[in-house]
Amino acid sequence: MELTGKEIRKSYGKKEVLCGIDLTLEEHKIYGLIGRNGAGKTTLLSVLTAQSPLTSGSVTLDGQTVWENKKVLSHLCFAREISQMAGNGIAAVKAKDYLKIARTFCPHWDQEMADRLTGQFHLDVKKRIGKLSKGMVSMLTIIVGLASKADITFLDEPTSGLDVIAREKFYQLLMEEYTETNRTFVISTHIIEEAEDIFEDVIILDEGKILRNENTQELLERSFHVSGLAEEVDAACEGLTVYHEETIGRSKGVTVVLEDGQQIMPGHEVKVQKLNLQKLFVALCEKDDEA
Repeated sequence: MELTGKEIRKSYGKKEVLCGIDLTLEEHKIYGLIGRNGAGKTTLLSVLTAQSPLTSGSVTLDGQTVWENKKVLSHLCFAREISQMAGNGIAAVKAKDYLKIARTFCPHWDQEMADRLTGQFHLDVKKRIGKLSKGMVSMLTIIVGLASKADITFLDEPTSGLDVIAREKFYQLLMEEYTETNRTFVISTHIIEEAEDIFEDVIILDEGKILRNENTQELLERSFHVSGLAEEVDAACEGLTVYHEETIGRSKGVTVVLEDGQQIMPGHEVKVQKLNLQKLFVALCEKDDEA
C-alpha cells in the first residue's frame, strides 16, 4: 500500500502550517519524521490520517481518497501523543477504557498483543490517564499503535518520557513487528540520535516544508562537516551549498550535503568529518533560519 500526499496545505486562520507538501509513503518501511517544535509534524500526521481536514491538496491510499472513506481509513492508525491536561476529557478516562475506545476504531486490532504489551510495560490499566506518569502514557500510545495492526501506523512522540531501558524495549518491539509483517511505520520523535538506525527513510520538516525526504544512510553518506582556515574551507567547498557556517577568528566550519557529481575539492588543508542525523538536522534547520 502506498499513501500519497500532493500539494498539502493546512492553515489555521491566516497562518499556514503546512506549505504545499508532496509526500509518498511506500509499503514496508520505517520513516522518521523529525522537526522542531511547531514545525508541523503533528498537523501533518493528522492530515495524512484524515483526523484534520486539508485546506487544499489531496491525500490518497492506492489512489483512493482518505477523507471520509471508512474502507481506506481501516488501513491507517494515528497513535497520537496523549494530553494529560485536566479539563480535556481524556485525563479522566481510565487506561483500560482508552484501549477499548481505540479498539473500536481499529478493525484489525490484536487484543492478545495489547494484553501482552500491557503486561510487559507493567501498565496499570485501572488508573486514569491523568494519574499516569508521562512514560506510562507514552506506553499507552505504543500499545495502541502496535496492537492496531494497521498497514500504515503513525506514532507521535512514542518515546517521550520513557527511560533508556523502556525506549530500547520499544525499538525492539517495533523491529520485531516490522520484520514479521508488511506494515509501514512513521515515527515522529525528538530523540534523533538513538533512533537514526531505526529509520530507513527520514523526513525533515521545518516551518511546514519538507527540507529532506530520502534514505537515511544514503543522506548521511553525503553529509559532512568541513573545518579549517576560512580560505581553505571556502576553496574546498567552492560551488557547494553550505549549511550553517561557524566562524572563530580565522577558522571556519561548515556543513555540506553533496549532490550527484559533487565533491569536496581535494588538495586543501581541511578536516572533513561525517555527520550523524542529529547534527545534520541542526545544520539544515539553522540554515533555514539564516536564509
